[in-house]
Amino acid sequence: MNKLMVIDGNSILNRAFYGIRMLTTRDGTPTNAVYGFLNILLKLVEEETPQGLCVTFDRKAPTFRHLAYEGYKAQRKGMPEELAAQLPLVKDVLDAMNIPRYELDGWEADDLIGTISVKDTAAGWETVIVTGDKDSLQLVTDTARVKLVTTRMGQTSTKEMTPDTFREAYGFDPIHIIDLKALMGDASDNIPGVKGIGEKTAMDLIQRYTSVEAIYQDLEALEVKPAVRKKLTEGEEQARLSYDLATIRTDAPIDFTPEDAVRKEYNVPVLYELLLKLEFAKLIDRLGLKAPQGEVQGEETFTGTCTSEVVADRARAEELLDLWRQKESVDVLALPDLDVVAVEWWENERDSCAAILMASRLEGYDGICRALFAADIKKNTHDVKNLLSRLLAEGIEGEGFVFDTALAAYLLSPTDGSYELEKLDVTYFNHEAPKAKDTYLKKDAFAPLEQFELLRAAGQDPYGNREDREGAAADVSGPMGALLSHCALIGALKEVMAPRLEELGMHKLYYELELPLCPVLARMEREGFLVDRKALTDFGHMLEGRIAADQEAIYDLAGETFNINSTQQFGKILFEKLGLPPVKKTKTGYSTNAEVLEKLRDKHPIVDAVLDYRQLTKLKSTYVDGLTKVIAPDGRIHTSFQNTVTATGRLSSTEPNLQNIPVRTELGAELRKMFVAGPGHVLVDADYSQIELRLLAHIAGDEHMIAAFSSGEDIHTVTASQVFGVPAELVTHEMRRRAKAVNFGIVYGISDFSLSQDIGVTRREAKEYMERYFETYSGVRAYMTRVVEEAREKGYVSTLLGRRRWLPELRSSNFNTRSFGERVALNAPIQGTAADLIKEAMIRVDRRLRAEGLAGRLVLQVHDELIVECPEEEAERVKALLEEEMEGVARLAVPLTAEAHAGRSWAQCH
Repeated sequence: MNKLMVIDGNSILNRAFYGIRMLTTRDGTPTNAVYGFLNILLKLVEEETPQGLCVTFDRKAPTFRHLAYEGYKAQRKGMPEELAAQLPLVKDVLDAMNIPRYELDGWEADDLIGTISVKDTAAGWETVIVTGDKDSLQLVTDTARVKLVTTRMGQTSTKEMTPDTFREAYGFDPIHIIDLKALMGDASDNIPGVKGIGEKTAMDLIQRYTSVEAIYQDLEALEVKPAVRKKLTEGEEQARLSYDLATIRTDAPIDFTPEDAVRKEYNVPVLYELLLKLEFAKLIDRLGLKAPQGEVQGEETFTGTCTSEVVADRARAEELLDLWRQKESVDVLALPDLDVVAVEWWENERDSCAAILMASRLEGYDGICRALFAADIKKNTHDVKNLLSRLLAEGIEGEGFVFDTALAAYLLSPTDGSYELEKLDVTYFNHEAPKAKDTYLKKDAFAPLEQFELLRAAGQDPYGNREDREGAAADVSGPMGALLSHCALIGALKEVMAPRLEELGMHKLYYELELPLCPVLARMEREGFLVDRKALTDFGHMLEGRIAADQEAIYDLAGETFNINSTQQFGKILFEKLGLPPVKKTKTGYSTNAEVLEKLRDKHPIVDAVLDYRQLTKLKSTYVDGLTKVIAPDGRIHTSFQNTVTATGRLSSTEPNLQNIPVRTELGAELRKMFVAGPGHVLVDADYSQIELRLLAHIAGDEHMIAAFSSGEDIHTVTASQVFGVPAELVTHEMRRRAKAVNFGIVYGISDFSLSQDIGVTRREAKEYMERYFETYSGVRAYMTRVVEEAREKGYVSTLLGRRRWLPELRSSNFNTRSFGERVALNAPIQGTAADLIKEAMIRVDRRLRAEGLAGRLVLQVHDELIVECPEEEAERVKALLEEEMEGVARLAVPLTAEAHAGRSWAQCH
């Protein structure tokens, strides 16, 4: 049987819009709903492989339901502006995909779906209905099934409803969902139902009596309470009206046959251009779309030559090295194992060249590589930090890198999350994306060497004009072509990105901070952090003993054994067997998350036992087991520092994350004892004192806060004194704790509700604290108002060093999205500047250590903290050096202070 899939366009677009975080193009066009819609469509088409496919949409014009009942959908708010803007975009994309869409004045999308389903059945086709609304469940038959779509946090799931699964869930046939709604009503559509009849009563009535018609045939014979019979009697007119409103029509006047919706080939040129404008690089790749052949963007056509060669002799390699030394820069792309390197350069205004260096073909390859990656050849590349790390692993101190396209792309758009070359080509150019990197990264990609004896290609340059070149270095196929294409793309991107960085005022940030930091990070990764494996193992054994003891205690308190890690099983023990009051319920049962358990601590001893059990098992699995697995043969953990991930500019540590070693609990802090210095060495740890609050004082220009920091007073005590109206000497520990929460909360745009949760006071008290805070620090209040207004006007906020964070969220009509944008506007300049300053400190410290011939080396950065491992005899010099360089990174209205301590372990440094 042929199959047709019909999609409820408005419903799925709506689900995608609210289920996926806001996405925008570089010009601010919202795209999250379109992106989510297309991903849902493609996923379901892959799963179902239907022969036919179509989409239905609602129209703005009133339907017969609005005419029958004035209140129909009357409570519905208008479509958010960001969603409305995406409706024509998704229709354009569907047209380019040659997917028919149906919409008709006076009829809802549901009615069109019902009509299509009936016509399918008559033609002998099966129908698969894709929707997010349960209204369509009434259309489920032996030849029509419904896929209910839900989207949450970017993840899409579907639940399939057939006659059998529907009856199992509801206890009656699908068609009687109409009768159910007639009795209970539908708040989303403002269908009234019978007043006083809720879902539970309505379900019982339909399960027993099947339909509204049967119920009203003999009301007196119903086995129901008198109150229910009275409600049904008084609500008969509303029930019949509601039945009519809830019924999906199957006779809409649309011209449709299943053959009209048979899937066709995409209109590739149109679809490619549309997805390109929407910046959907992954979808372009997923659909295998290519740029229209023979079409060149730009007003001029540049014709020239691009010559490629595989360098097979050392004399030629030396000749090229001399040539490259004379160039302003060359583009370089190396395979991860460094066995193959591509180099591209311009010979003159018209002609470009590319060379492939291969370890398997070139005598003296290692020496050639050392010369290529020396300082006297200026190089552009993609992801320089990782390349430098690979070079260090081969004993090569890579130098001379003058541009990194990944790093530039990150600064220009810090929330994109991914900066692969293929994606950047789609984002920045209107040409075909280069071949996938998997082509040349796969094993043995360059094994059949005979095909690479000599590769030369000449003809029309696919770059378009010289000022905006966008293509591959040579028209060659296979791994070679992909590698050359990507290498050439590096140069093309630089020509676009470098002026843009200058235009946005990020030239200094890029060339004097981000780029020079890359070799520092590579060296830190290579250095690694020594771990006391035995101590870590012993700690794990101790945890195992405590976990076993907790487990036994929990079983004793529960009176039975059960899976402690199962939320459902623990929920039943807690709330059904032990009778504790449920705090929160989820779709799958009782919630037993940490927030819930904290509220139940004093209700039963099992709660404390389970909280302790969870803490111990997390320490054991995440940290003890996790860290043990990644200890290298040299006894060290070599984390990776990611410098193109966070939107604020902060570095992140992965594989493993050493920035996330717990410190707030006594047991968690024990883990820091496992990180140690080598024999004869110590760790020197320095961190900034309250750097974000000091930056707030400086950026806001608040006189009171500046005065407090300048006098050396404890800012939290000063704040507590002002907020609670007591002399500084009478400030208690609890007062200071609350003042500290206010101080740091203000930096993050905290609400009075969140503050009340953090410090355990009422919302009213928290609001009063904040009001008194702003009375004292009026400059901070003025800053908070000013920065949000400026961000809304300009579309971004900046750090002191010029790092930008774009904020399309501030234009959202959605309150939560807009509020998130306001919090980011408040925090990003502070946290981003702090990130910039610690990076500058890292560069300075690394430079000083090397320049002064010290053996000490940076091993870790944790936000505002730097750790150096050095010989014991260097400890005092390194402590002084760290404090001096960290404090000297910027001149602020308040002093920047850093304090260094030395110890054999990380824990001893605190």
